[in-house]
Amino acid sequence: MTDSSSALVQERAAVADACRRLGAAGLLIGTAGNVSVRVGDRVAVTATGAVLAQLTADQVTVVDLDGKAVAGTLRPTSELDLHLGIHRRHGAGAVVHTHAPMATALSCVLDELPCIHYQLLALGGTVRVAPYATFGTPELAESVLTALDGRSAALLANHGSVTLGATLDQAVENALLLEWACGVYQHAAAIGTPRVLGEQQQRAVIEAAIARNYGTTQSLEEGKP
Repeated sequence: MTDSSSALVQERAAVADACRRLGAAGLLIGTAGNVSVRVGDRVAVTATGAVLAQLTADQVTVVDLDGKAVAGTLRPTSELDLHLGIHRRHGAGAVVHTHAPMATALSCVLDELPCIHYQLLALGGTVRVAPYATFGTPELAESVLTALDGRSAALLANHGSVTLGATLDQAVENALLLEWACGVYQHAAAIGTPRVLGEQQQRAVIEAAIARNYGTTQSLEEGKP
């Protein structure tokens, strides 16, 4: 087995693991949603019709960047063009698409999810809502690709959400973060009008995060003179 073949075996298993994790977190229901990870010029992607919360590695198909199946026995997701487009245009290592409850609910009423909490900056700030288009169509793929410009997440109007990451773990974490942020917005909006962080406040957060190595563990010796 070549190194690339071995990597794809591992990534098919990793995609299945990611789907089960997303299902356990309540972001996936039934066969709705899809996940992919890229290894070189190959993409491991969930099969159409598979129950994602119970996914197994043999329900992950490997395709080339033109969408031709090169490993596996099942047809890939109907959103294959969307996944391949994101991998090609945005250089994603992995893509997660879900019909997560909070994200889907907000996609039905908002034109964008504003930056109401600084953790949204990890996704690029304000999350755009791609205009509605029928699932699996080139129109949907193109609108999502545009919504993702400069972002790691987008909502799909009356449909769901998409996140990307350099790695599969990061794409999954971004999906979990987006769903959390959508829940925070929904709860805040039920009480009143959510405050939005302005550009200056967002810049201050970025500067503070860089200065403090925010989000990474640090020894007690770090920063000592």
